Amino acid sequence: MVYSLMLSRRAKYGLRSLIYLTKQKGQGPIQIREISEELAIPRKFLEAILLDLRNDGILQSRQGKIGGYFLERSPDTVTMGHLVRLFDGPLASVPCVSQTAYARCDDCTEEHHCAIRWVMKEVRDASARILDQTTLEQVVEKSNQLCGRDEIEYQI
Repeated sequence: MVYSLMLSRRAKYGLRSLIYLTKQKGQGPIQIREISEELAIPRKFLEAILLDLRNDGILQSRQGKIGGYFLERSPDTVTMGHLVRLFDGPLASVPCVSQTAYARCDDCTEEHHCAIRWVMKEVRDASARILDQTTLEQVVEKSNQLCGRDEIEYQI
């Protein structure tokens, strides 16, 4: 297992795809071709990512001419922590502080007295706290703010 502080390309593409699908919510299924073209994600790579999201219950798909992908779960119930773990595995940057994939570090002689472990646990805890409290809905709201778009539509 690889431990890293950076998101993989797979995670970035998955998160971007979910943000796009969330913004398209209510417009019916969105075809892979459209997502791939709009976000410049290689189609084969995107197919595998969307399949993982469907298998996890976040997305649903419909086959056929009007088929495609759409959100199965409400964006306010999907956390960034869940998504990052789904795509990249544990949040810990070293195995000895992972809550889901603990392993003793090969080069560590006294784990309980290791200052590196202490600092990396603090990093893991802070990252988990932020990611587990941030929903897909909040990320889309922030994306809309950064793009200068408000969610409110006025009709007369």
